[in-house]
Amino acid sequence: MVAALSALALLTLVGIRLWAVNLGPAASGPAPDFPLTTFEGQTIHLADFRGKVVVLNIWASWCVPCRDEAPVLEAIWREYKDRGVVFIGVDYADTEREARAFIAEFGVTYPNGPDLGTRIYTQYRARGVPETYFVGKDGRLHDPYIGPLTETELRTRLEALTQEP
Repeated sequence: MVAALSALALLTLVGIRLWAVNLGPAASGPAPDFPLTTFEGQTIHLADFRGKVVVLNIWASWCVPCRDEAPVLEAIWREYKDRGVVFIGVDYADTEREARAFIAEFGVTYPNGPDLGTRIYTQYRARGVPETYFVGKDGRLHDPYIGPLTETELRTRLEALTQEP
């Protein structure tokens, strides 16, 4: 009886550990496709950008670290947009008014839209904001970055991804 209970306890712990690991952020394999209707009313799909490097940033206006990285994202976007790189902003759990105010405050010019129903957040198994997902030209995910991106980190990742065939 004791052996059976011990085995059950061990299996439960292993199951919980595997469950937690499987719920971590999407980090490799094909990037989940999604439709996103931007605040300007344009519907885009991740698949539309196959052959380009995509930086997918999940953010919210109420997120303090998102405010720290917003100027970095915009500056690097402007620098890389003519080099086959696309940035997409996914606004998480926000009001449209606050999200638009955030975009205006930081002069964000790359496409951004609300994650209605938190579908994209769920597809990418995000755990908070900000989180940034990098998609190679082949449509595959590369290691996500959890937390506010620094200019150095973003440049390093983009340089590596733009060099890939």
